[in-house]
Amino acid sequence: MATRRALHFVFKVGNRFQTARFYRDVLGMKILRHEEFEEGCKATCNGPYDGKWSKTMVGFGPEDDHFVAELTYNYGIGDYKLGNDFLGITLASSQAVSNARKLEWPLSEVAEGVFETEAPGGYKFYLQNRSPPQSDPVLKVTLAVSDLQKSLNYWSNLLGMKIYEKDEEKQKALLGYADNQCRLELQAIQGAVDHAAAFGRIAFSCPQKELPDLEDLMKRENQKILTPLVSLDTPGKATVQVVILADPDGHEICFVGDEAFRELSKMDPEGSKLLNDAMAADKSDEWFAKRNKPKASG
Repeated sequence: MATRRALHFVFKVGNRFQTARFYRDVLGMKILRHEEFEEGCKATCNGPYDGKWSKTMVGFGPEDDHFVAELTYNYGIGDYKLGNDFLGITLASSQAVSNARKLEWPLSEVAEGVFETEAPGGYKFYLQNRSPPQSDPVLKVTLAVSDLQKSLNYWSNLLGMKIYEKDEEKQKALLGYADNQCRLELQAIQGAVDHAAAFGRIAFSCPQKELPDLEDLMKRENQKILTPLVSLDTPGKATVQVVILADPDGHEICFVGDEAFRELSKMDPEGSKLLNDAMAADKSDEWFAKRNKPKASG
């Protein structure tokens, strides 16, 4: 499983302008690439919507060796109802803390040297006020689970993740595919996990030849497959193969063939400009304001 790697977390965003400000100016991430699509994704990357949408990849460095965020924007949808499924991303960056203070972005200290903040849309981020211990400041993604043991069985026994830490008392565990990668933290909560409309998706890569075996394994184990093996096209870029799974709590998991994804995910020096141009050309806010109508909720 050493050939598998954590890639990104997908967020649905309603306000691209404020969202870009948060990731670029507060966190200090770079726009790695930006892509516009005329119709919905075959693997529902943009959620259950079939209209025009965009995808913006943001991170502290190239997708080859950094865990990044995928920001999906559906034209005409202004906000998404949050559930209790996504509990936060933790990163180590004294620069991000300093940027947030400078820009007066709300911060609250939740532990010594750890600050909670929110991206537009209400997604939580935890900023450790220290230098990153490795090349990638993104340390972990925390997801809620209803039964820790059941989830560990799925993520470790079926998906092959190593368990780095397990705390029975606090009902949480830390997993990963390699020591130098972003970790997945599972935190048990009371009651059911509610994904609401804002639900995200976590993505990993594996050698392309493993994808059919992974799908077969999930069929044999009677686990949920949301999208069987499919090829996804990006205009002018590499075609990738993906399988979309769901864990026992319904968290969406994308596995993509690594070889083609490395080609697709090459950093585009025009990424920031493409995003800025798309935001400038997007008149949907004005259109709704002129008609005194709110944008739709997801």
